[in-house]
Amino acid sequence: MTSDKRYILLISIILFLGILFLFSIPGTLFKDPLSTVITSADGELLGAKIAPDGQWRFPEIDSVPEKFKASIIQYEDRFFYKHPGFNPFSLVRALILNIKAGKTVSGGSTITMQTIRLSRKGKPRTIREKIIEIYLAVCLETKYTKEQILATYSSYAPFGGNVVGLEAASWRYYNCSPWDLSWAESASLAVLPNSPSLVHPGRNKDILKEKRDNLLKKLCLHSVIDLLTYSLALLETIPEKPEYLPMHAPHLLERMNAIYPGSRIRTTINLDYQEKLNRIITNNKNKIYANHIRNIACIIIENKSGNVLAYTGNIRNIMQPEYGGENDMVMAPRSTGSIMKPFLFVFMMDRGEILPGTLIPDIPTRYGDFSPKNFDRGYDGAVPAKRALERSLNIPAVRLLKNYGVDRFNRDLKRLGLTTLHRESDHYGLSLILGGAEANLWELAGIYSSMSRVLINYNSSGGKYFRDDYREPSLHFNELKEKDPVPEEYGLLGAGAIYLTFKSLLEVNRPETEAGWESFHSSELIAWKTGTSFGFRDAWAIGTTPEYVVAVWAGNASGEGRPGLTGIGVAAPLMFEVFDFLPSTSWFDIPYDDLIKAEICTKSGHRAGIYCPEKDSAWLPPAGLSSPACPYHKIIHFSEDGKYRVNESCYDPQKMILAPWFILPPVQEYYYKYRNPSYISLPPLMKTCREEGSTEYMQMVYPEKGSVIYIPFELQGEKGRMVCEAVHRSEGKKIYWHLDHEYLGLTDYIHQMAILTDQGDHVLTLIDEDGNRLSVNFQIADRNK
Repeated sequence: MTSDKRYILLISIILFLGILFLFSIPGTLFKDPLSTVITSADGELLGAKIAPDGQWRFPEIDSVPEKFKASIIQYEDRFFYKHPGFNPFSLVRALILNIKAGKTVSGGSTITMQTIRLSRKGKPRTIREKIIEIYLAVCLETKYTKEQILATYSSYAPFGGNVVGLEAASWRYYNCSPWDLSWAESASLAVLPNSPSLVHPGRNKDILKEKRDNLLKKLCLHSVIDLLTYSLALLETIPEKPEYLPMHAPHLLERMNAIYPGSRIRTTINLDYQEKLNRIITNNKNKIYANHIRNIACIIIENKSGNVLAYTGNIRNIMQPEYGGENDMVMAPRSTGSIMKPFLFVFMMDRGEILPGTLIPDIPTRYGDFSPKNFDRGYDGAVPAKRALERSLNIPAVRLLKNYGVDRFNRDLKRLGLTTLHRESDHYGLSLILGGAEANLWELAGIYSSMSRVLINYNSSGGKYFRDDYREPSLHFNELKEKDPVPEEYGLLGAGAIYLTFKSLLEVNRPETEAGWESFHSSELIAWKTGTSFGFRDAWAIGTTPEYVVAVWAGNASGEGRPGLTGIGVAAPLMFEVFDFLPSTSWFDIPYDDLIKAEICTKSGHRAGIYCPEKDSAWLPPAGLSSPACPYHKIIHFSEDGKYRVNESCYDPQKMILAPWFILPPVQEYYYKYRNPSYISLPPLMKTCREEGSTEYMQMVYPEKGSVIYIPFELQGEKGRMVCEAVHRSEGKKIYWHLDHEYLGLTDYIHQMAILTDQGDHVLTLIDEDGNRLSVNFQIADRNK
């Protein structure tokens, strides 16, 4: 072989050995299953879930606390920073000791070699394996820094029982972070990996103390700690038994474990707020348990960032698992009750379809089989939109949704961020606004927070909108992304409409029970809304300030309803308790750039018409200028004494008095005048006058024009009767009823008539004693078709 070939061969061998050397250490030394660990925004431990193999093994730490570092190096490997992976002097010393003892009493392994041995999972302690460890340790030293090797060793060293790694050991034995360990505690943990099965807290405490004290003595002799520190450290006791790990947010831990198993997640949680929230729920547990209400969920969101500051998914009750305390009710879809009414209000106002004071009918209402009722079973006749929202009246909300359109509202809710609306709009129908669909606390709170963020950013950006304002709340910093928002001229909802909606919700939500609402107050301005689902199964309360949203759900995970389980009775008190510990805030700045001042009719709340005698000015969303003018004020002709209505057929025009008059439709007037004593009905028409104009004297309550009606069957199997109802503007007037030109009978004062008829199209005609006529067409349908 020529010298050139020998040279090439030598180079090839060196390269081969170099490559073999470099690739001897795998990219990942350990593939053990890990515990899922969640921390607060400040890095405090919120909770941890044991690894799938039953070990408490936290994800690897990236650095080692100085006290433990000094202790472990002093105890295991004093020349750690000087050797290349193995220490020949230690190996020789160990060999001599083992020969003298006639058995293995020392391995002479460095921390690097021990890291290799741990990664190779229980290989026998033979000379052959020791040589392999030395080789791999040298390889490891070429790929890892000393600090990385120390961190890896500390993360996977055994600390007794099912505790693996420094961080898990620190929490299990001392209930604190490894960075908060004292010198005595650090020394105690440093001696454990050497013989974890023999010595650990709860077993052979005297031996553990002796080893710890010897290590402390060495630290003092080598001037790592001073004499005073040494003396005080000796006085510290050895822990009795492993501690329970902190469990501040167990449901959040389960949620993160499902998404990021075996990871360390730094959440957005504020530990102080989380502990206070947990304390409030614990303090209220017995109170709600007394009414067999088992579950509560609550979250706090910081509006500007969208970060979740506290997350309690339920009341944990390990002793009574049948209560369903393990279910995360923050994420559970539940019937919404009235909690979505503000969304309809803000959409309609943003589009100019209502104004805050617009009168909405609150009268007996039926659409097919659906007949909504207010909580108190009463009627206002007509009620301003903002009052209907504040009092959470059902009938006005349903009538607004009928005008707005269920399909349209369904689409809008999805655009806001609701993902639980899986069915077609026809499935929900008009009950969508009363809880006919399901949503979860997470998304509902996120929408309230998003709308608050729109207001905050609109005013701070000089009247601009950002698409990113509508987003899910943020739970952990792993998911936070650098945002580069592009300002836009128009948003999903105008800032003006949002502001006016929140302003309406500033008034204390008159609870559905109409009792005790005055007791709810706060030192700060909070826009809040409650909701109660059908059958008292779900109680909701969500409130917002510029800084925070607090959202509460209460009920039973099983779906069982309970008397008194209402938003105002159960959820709202909890919500206000939470707001009480949050820092006081100001109120939203008025978004003047998205509001226009306009004249409003004082009585009707509509834009002022030409006949409105009393007007006021109010801020409206720009689209509000296209809303209809007041339809209720009309010019009426009166006799000179003002006692009668007159017209040219019976009265001298020169003597007539013309005056505007507030006139509601008959059905609305019938109920409105009892709630509003100031309402004055129209004076009667002078007897010598014949009726002219379009004054509406009668109105059908049921059926409405064009109704499709399904007649029920009685218990005996016979077809039931439909009970029709009408209202006359003048009390005591007789009404004559006709069905398809067949006379049925007459009524006075209370105008109700039970009708038995067949399938098909029909016309119901009413004629009063003055000859005024009202006709309504309707259809009787077969439910089976």
